[in-house]
Amino acid sequence: MNASSILFYLLAAGILVMGFLAVSSRKIFRSAIWLLFCLVGIAGLFFWMEMEFLAAVQIIVYAGGIVVLIIFSIFLTQKAGAELPRPISRRKIFSAMAAVFGFAFTYGLIRQFTFNENTSEPLKITVSEIGTKMLATGEGGYALPFEVVSILLLAAMVGCIVIAMKAPASPQKAAEKQKTIKDIQTPVLP
Repeated sequence: MNASSILFYLLAAGILVMGFLAVSSRKIFRSAIWLLFCLVGIAGLFFWMEMEFLAAVQIIVYAGGIVVLIIFSIFLTQKAGAELPRPISRRKIFSAMAAVFGFAFTYGLIRQFTFNENTSEPLKITVSEIGTKMLATGEGGYALPFEVVSILLLAAMVGCIVIAMKAPASPQKAAEKQKTIKDIQTPVLP
């Protein structure tokens, strides 16, 4: 086992642990931080595979943009240190079944292909070629999927805000709050 293999296994184990902590933490701010570390680990895997452009995109777009957006929406809508309520057992069972199905589906896809060691030269693609493909609207272009991803990210941001929003106060508490505001606004004359 060489140093490259050890680095790969360390990165992969770190990504798995941080991903698990991101979905299992009861504090929403800590979950966002674990997600950040997980995404940085994925960028590390891209660097390990010598795909520097994808690693930079991973850090800039996901770690630098999406996670910061999630953290800001948490701070703007909820107390960052508050614990999330425990999920009901039905959701736990459904989540476990979805995870098992996802692993089984991925295993089925991987088993269909044989992975032989490739002795040919690696692809040398320049950043300008990637940019041309990303902005092309014709056949082989990725302008439409690029725009669809931006809509997906907008939906993720809105979903994050909806999840992180506080529950509305009960009518009794709202009335007490309104009365307190009136008492503060009423001037006291000597």
